Amino acid sequence: MTRDGAHRRLLAGVLPLDRATVAIDIVAGVTLAAIAIPEVMGYASIARMPVVTGLYTILLPLAVFAVFASSRHLVVGADSATAAILAAGLIGTSVAPGSDQWVALSATVAIMAGVWLIIARYARLGFIADFLSATVLVGFLTGVGIQVAIGQIPAMLGIGSTGTGVVDAVASLANAGRAHLPTLAVSLSVAAVIGAGKVISRRFPAALIAVILSIIAGQALKLGSKGVTLIGSIAAGLPSLSFPDVSPTTVWRLVPLSLSIFVVILAQSAATSRAYATKHGESLSMDQDLMGLGMANIAAGLSGTFMVAGSPTKTQIVDSAGGRSQLAQITTALVVLVTVAFLTAPFEYLPVSALATVVFVIGIELIDVAGLLDIYEQRPVEFWVAVTVAITVVVVGVEQGLVVAFVLSLVAHTRHSYRPRNNLVAKARGNRGSTEVFPVEACVEAAPGLMIYRFTHDMYYANATTLYDEVVWLTANAHPTLAWFCVDLAAVTDVDYTAAMMLRRIHATLRSRNVSLVFCHASDLVRHDLDVSGVTDLVGDRSYFRTTGSVIDAYDGRTRADLTADPQD
Repeated sequence: MTRDGAHRRLLAGVLPLDRATVAIDIVAGVTLAAIAIPEVMGYASIARMPVVTGLYTILLPLAVFAVFASSRHLVVGADSATAAILAAGLIGTSVAPGSDQWVALSATVAIMAGVWLIIARYARLGFIADFLSATVLVGFLTGVGIQVAIGQIPAMLGIGSTGTGVVDAVASLANAGRAHLPTLAVSLSVAAVIGAGKVISRRFPAALIAVILSIIAGQALKLGSKGVTLIGSIAAGLPSLSFPDVSPTTVWRLVPLSLSIFVVILAQSAATSRAYATKHGESLSMDQDLMGLGMANIAAGLSGTFMVAGSPTKTQIVDSAGGRSQLAQITTALVVLVTVAFLTAPFEYLPVSALATVVFVIGIELIDVAGLLDIYEQRPVEFWVAVTVAITVVVVGVEQGLVVAFVLSLVAHTRHSYRPRNNLVAKARGNRGSTEVFPVEACVEAAPGLMIYRFTHDMYYANATTLYDEVVWLTANAHPTLAWFCVDLAAVTDVDYTAAMMLRRIHATLRSRNVSLVFCHASDLVRHDLDVSGVTDLVGDRSYFRTTGSVIDAYDGRTRADLTADPQD
């Protein structure tokens, strides 16, 4: 189970080492590197960054996270959603994508996101992740997948695109009949290799093999001379550590973008780390993981690359390969270190269409059709919420889709709490001493003249009117006429100012009808709320009961006059 405060030390995700799993962790790390290297190069393409910066995202940031985090499973690295948000946020500037200034802006955003994450750690803001429901996350990631996949089609066909958005990419498909055949052949070949690899095994490094074969073909067949666009020269060597050269005015303008990315990193990373901790029955500290994510993003910015986030796909790769600690991620960083230092030269022969196809496949995998259908079968209303989020992401943009996701999550939550499914408690038929629940519409009494009304949500301003309306309707339609009306507070943990005012109003209304208001199952905190709000002064201390059974017993043994008498008498 997830538990804040479970770890407060460095390398909590690595230590203690289990000798029996060290070799498995190392193999899992090599497996992750084999799959992640071409994947993060694709993410660099989405972010409009130089290809080598994709490798940087799984070099220093991954190692730094392994040192600071508490999760033994979460893998950080470049992410398609944050890469797309970054590109969309910077494209409105006058800076050319892929230029040194573009890299500087991207690194600055990564550092700013890291700072927000560290602030969130000390402000204990991990709960923010809970405001993105599973429904809107399915819609959001599906929308991102559609956007990413469509955006790669022009490059896969070799027809180019006049713009950068989905609309521009779709418009360019009017020229699909002019597709460059050698470029298309490369794209289809890469797709075939990846598809065949997935048939063999989900862990098969098909993307890496496809990239290697594309590099060999690019050099051996001289694809560049046949009109196929190649990646070109990639700077070898390790990244230099420095602060990006960006003016304070520009930094201020990047605040909204960095906040958007911060929220996505927080939500996705928290959900992933919690899921795998629960799966393996382990504890973790969300606060410590936020620190790890913050430090990893600062390391990314200082090493000249873009932001990183907890990756569900990379985490699953390591978990499927048997990795059980951050030692696997440290192994991945070492493999990437060797690649960056000595093996970048061959990448200049990599066709752009091959990389675009890898990204296209990643985008397709984000489109969760099965998840959408599952939501539709269980909750049709939430299905349309997910579809709305997906359409917003595709048509308007990733940032706007994120805003819609948050708003719809909050609306869905408010909708459920605004109209809670309250019920009535009464003696079970044919089973003496037990009780069962009934819908409010049944207007059933627990005993002649006694009704027990269970409110199934915290009482607050949005549902206070529902509380009043249902109580008034029940007392008006009860047969026989009520003498006591009990509000069961078992599901209530808080009563706000508006709800307390409504309870005082209910008391007055019931009193005018000669009905006594009583309560049961009130926790100490709820009882305190009712005491300080003046509700207890109106109903008296004797109006509180521990259980529904004690209410029924008291009703059977006491008169209403006894109940409303001054407790001091």
